Amino acid sequence: MPFPAERPRRLRRTPAMRRLVSETTLEPRHLVLPLFIREGATEPRPVPSMPGVVQHTSETVRKVVVEAVEAGVGGLMLFAIPERKDASGSAAYDPDGALNTAIREVVGEVGAATVVMADLCLDEFTDHGHCGVLAADGTVDNDATLDAYRRMAVAQAEAGVHVVGPSGMMDGQVGAVREALDGAGFADVAVLAYAAKYASAFFGPFRDAVESSLTGDRRTYQQDPANAVEALREIRLDVDEGADMIMVKPAMSYLDVVTRAKDLVDVPVAAYQVSGEYAMIEAAAANGWIDRDRAVLESLTSIRRAGADIVLTYWAVEAAQRLSRG
Repeated sequence: MPFPAERPRRLRRTPAMRRLVSETTLEPRHLVLPLFIREGATEPRPVPSMPGVVQHTSETVRKVVVEAVEAGVGGLMLFAIPERKDASGSAAYDPDGALNTAIREVVGEVGAATVVMADLCLDEFTDHGHCGVLAADGTVDNDATLDAYRRMAVAQAEAGVHVVGPSGMMDGQVGAVREALDGAGFADVAVLAYAAKYASAFFGPFRDAVESSLTGDRRTYQQDPANAVEALREIRLDVDEGADMIMVKPAMSYLDVVTRAKDLVDVPVAAYQVSGEYAMIEAAAANGWIDRDRAVLESLTSIRRAGADIVLTYWAVEAAQRLSRG
């Protein structure tokens, strides 16, 4: 064999050399922390399938958001578990409902120092667990659901949210939300569109976290995991309707979609490292099968390398603290 003229290993010899030529950065500002707030809770409730994640009380969530800001995390994404559910998910747009109350409390605590986001979907609030209002035949009524999303968007804006995250995968949801916000005088509230959200098995632990009432599945509105071109169509439509940022969810099993999204649009691209992705790493580490700390940062770096500007992850605070320590 001829002597190799090119020796890529020269650039891997030392930590300093590897740092010098590193292509992808991962910084605390890139990370967003999802949080669950349980209405009426007097103490945090652990989520069994997500080690280290809890349903917060109104008191404990204040402490966590302060810690997140101190760690330099880029933002917070709020979810709520209400005490009352009904067929229309009316608690979602009740000004004194669980989520809107949590938004006001978090914004009051750290709103000037970080970006407060809120999930905009009915699934946590409906007694049937679907992301929209049901028609008489049991299917999700797309356009009736848009009316609920409009009300939910305005309620969240009135509570002080900075970014709404429509995640129900209804046709026209971004345009409906943008129109409602602008019409109510909230033109400055941004929209992070869950533009490519797949009907994924990796959402399982999340449904424990929000105590989902779902029976059946969401395949008539969430995307088929086999499809990537369809995702690009969804992303293009959401940007055309006024999305300020778009999201791919889940992240790690859809890194190809993240890359194609980044190439397609000129708005920030987010990716959500979902509950199942989190739980798999935690479970493997608990069994001694992988190095947990390395796996956490490697997984987050891979999402950034694929093109995500923003990564939603349950490790946001821990990772930010470790990154800050170098």
